[in-house]
Amino acid sequence: MSAAISIRGLRVVRGGREVLHDIDLEVEPGAVTGLLGPSGSGKTTLLRCVVGAQVVAAGMVGVLGRQAGASALRALVGYQTQAPSVYTDLTVAENLAYFGAILGVDRSRETESIEIVGLSGLEQQLASTLSGGELARLSLAAALLNNPKLLVLDEPTVGLDPVLRRDLWETFHALANGGTTLLVSSHVMDEAERCDRLVLIRNGSILALGSPDELRGRTGSESLDDAFLTLVDRVEP
Repeated sequence: MSAAISIRGLRVVRGGREVLHDIDLEVEPGAVTGLLGPSGSGKTTLLRCVVGAQVVAAGMVGVLGRQAGASALRALVGYQTQAPSVYTDLTVAENLAYFGAILGVDRSRETESIEIVGLSGLEQQLASTLSGGELARLSLAAALLNNPKLLVLDEPTVGLDPVLRRDLWETFHALANGGTTLLVSSHVMDEAERCDRLVLIRNGSILALGSPDELRGRTGSESLDDAFLTLVDRVEP
């Protein structure tokens, strides 16, 4: 199958400084691909390129067979930013009704999205009274409203307790099993084990691509932390 995301020679300059350097990347459809790297490595900038929200200096970003940012992709791509992207003065149901009206989706999809993220029973609760984990799940529900073929998630589990993180990752894999392609960024290396494929990034460049087992085998490491450090040492002696 053709790649869900295809990137060639991508360069991004911000504030007079190049922050992404000649990125080449293909993301397989129907899988969970993790974009792993420390804070400041360029993960969010790369995700913004994929959803068409970032000006690029050079290169090509193709998404689902179209150029990133194309109007036709609005109905096909879901995007969850790192900060909760909901209105805290609205209830759970009101938030999804608002975003659903913008997207032009059926009202039944709002109920489905609430069920997928495990917020059933909280529909009439103000977003301002939700916990951090519930807010994250509400943002995810909003990103799921259009039943996207591609779901782009920027550090969706940051600050969450281990149980909530586990539950969200189970949701991600359930979505992938249903045919959705997920690109998920994280700086937490233990989350790398939960991904089908990994993209390790540092200082705006891709260090390595592959499954967790492939990266461990390639570096002779027992853990992904050690694999990442080995790869860093190879390019930054």
